Amino acid sequence: MFNIGDFAKHGRVSVRMLRHYDAIGLLRPARVDPVSGYRSYEAAQLARLNRVIALKDLGFTLQQVLAVLDEQVDAAELRGMLRLRRAELAAAMAADAQRLARVEARLRTIESEGSMTVHEVVVKRVPAVRAAELTAVAASYEPEDIGPVIGPLFDELCRRLADAGVAGTGPSVARYEDVPDGDGAVLVRVAVPVGAAVTGGAGRGFEVVDLPELAEAATVVHRGSMDDTVGAFQTLARFIAENGYRSAGYARELYLECPDDQADWVTELQEPVIRP
Repeated sequence: MFNIGDFAKHGRVSVRMLRHYDAIGLLRPARVDPVSGYRSYEAAQLARLNRVIALKDLGFTLQQVLAVLDEQVDAAELRGMLRLRRAELAAAMAADAQRLARVEARLRTIESEGSMTVHEVVVKRVPAVRAAELTAVAASYEPEDIGPVIGPLFDELCRRLADAGVAGTGPSVARYEDVPDGDGAVLVRVAVPVGAAVTGGAGRGFEVVDLPELAEAATVVHRGSMDDTVGAFQTLARFIAENGYRSAGYARELYLECPDDQADWVTELQEPVIRP
């Protein structure tokens, strides 16, 4: 038998926590001295303590842990709970990784302030093009709101094009518009160029549109993940301000190369501009 202090030490938990587990019926001591009230535990109880800690670290509440350990939850339900928690943790890790990438991008931008930019800005005409298009709304233009919308939207558009037997004829495009009275929300339009003979789209799950010409666009080629575009966008902003232009809307994104590793992506940012 172990006193509560020794049991806590072997279980790598606090005495206070063991007292709390006892109070809620999660882990009762093997023996309580009727005179002193001192708690004693058996070595075999470390197994239950380990399960308590493991389930708690998975995010289960202590009430859920109690139900699981007392077999109020059957094996199938427990597997479902664990799969759901695994999915939640995976999603949280992915979101944290994206946030870290954005922080690193901002740091690189800050560290490069005052140094010569590696981006070359070119002002050019972007011709009109016929494209198959899908749209969706993102809560804002922030990367954390655009990312979860634009990827699945492109995947769905490609699937529908394949189902319709329509082949793309060039690099895909993303463009954005403000949603009227949308409190910062933006309309995300993803498009794949198609042949001039392709028309309609009704019944096939996508719209065929003619993307309008940009008479003048300040363009820059970005290499790497779209989470790392801060420097490229700010290069465009400085160029526009220093050369007497005014931005005329959100930049289009022309995806020139999109291998599996986003670090190797090549994207042209095309910001429409006018001279005041």
